[in-house]
Amino acid sequence: MITLAQIQIKLAEAITLSGKSQTEIANELGIRPTQICSYVKGRKMPAIDTLANLCKILDLDANEILCLN
Repeated sequence: MITLAQIQIKLAEAITLSGKSQTEIANELGIRPTQICSYVKGRKMPAIDTLANLCKILDLDANEILCLN
């Protein structure tokens, strides 16, 4: 079974490895950099539309982030 913790770890890794700053990512998403920081630290999960846009901005496969492959 896939857990929220597994998804948070994958998301945090993807953001960290993206080569973009948290501020850059936040600006592209139209959210505050503190939100990105919360995702990286595993304190919060993005809303589904934010997750989809984050995958698009970082050129990620959502299935990988959601531990579906």
